Amino acid sequence: MSGQELIYYRRVKILDKELYTIAQVLVTFIKLPTMAYLDKIYIYPIKSLDRVEVSEVEVLPSGALAGDRTFAMIDSSGRLVNAKRYPQIHLLRSQFDLKTQNVQIQEQGKNKKFDLNSDSENFELWMSEFFGFEIKLIKNLEMGFPDDTSSPAPTITSTATLEMMQSWYGDISFEEIRRRFRTNLEIAEVEAFWEDQFFAHKGEASEFKIGNIKFLGVNPCARCIVPTRDSKTGEVYPNFQKIFTQKRQELLPDWAERSQFNHYYRVTVNTRISNLGTDPYLRIGDRILYS
Repeated sequence: MSGQELIYYRRVKILDKELYTIAQVLVTFIKLPTMAYLDKIYIYPIKSLDRVEVSEVEVLPSGALAGDRTFAMIDSSGRLVNAKRYPQIHLLRSQFDLKTQNVQIQEQGKNKKFDLNSDSENFELWMSEFFGFEIKLIKNLEMGFPDDTSSPAPTITSTATLEMMQSWYGDISFEEIRRRFRTNLEIAEVEAFWEDQFFAHKGEASEFKIGNIKFLGVNPCARCIVPTRDSKTGEVYPNFQKIFTQKRQELLPDWAERSQFNHYYRVTVNTRISNLGTDPYLRIGDRILYS
């Protein structure tokens, strides 16, 4: 290497180092989530029962995740039988096989397995005995049974948000917080409440992309009584909602649209589909893009 080549080489290396340092400073001070990605996918095959974790999932034309809240239980008047209305549902554990549509229900150490393709009547009889009134199982393959039928696409949070909320309740574990809020998609490598950027001014929608699919962020989800209860016993945590509301208001980030908060018992993002694209699947590791 000649003297001139050596000087050029050293100048390039110095420039590389300077640019790297500048990039580090920008990431530190702007807090740009350059590696935000989809880390968890959860679906809840039977509304109000336990989740199934998957590595990929199809997004249906309605925006719903295939298999999510596909089944629901109703009473003789057609009203949903869910955890909001019947806290004893927390005593049930379920394991659902997405391929066979078999579900195993456990209650007080007793296990019973049902094939929902051919044995739904026995499932209904078992649940009727458990609740003490007639239960019917209904099915919707197009949209499932979301709480918000105008925003049936997946609910979204971040690992950091769940960790932050867990810190507000020292005697509730991280996994228990995750079970209580029952979110579909969980983002990693961002700070707490980063996903609050996904909704715009009330009445408007903000577009973002996960993998190849474009979604619209609608609003922060108004929470019900369910998160206040132990997910396995139904026992109510004293002052859960009061603690949550105070902390959420205190820590609401600058980027959160205030017009969406008529109260502060809101967290996770409700969404609608914007464009499915040519590959309507979400996969673990998909990048999150938001402008």
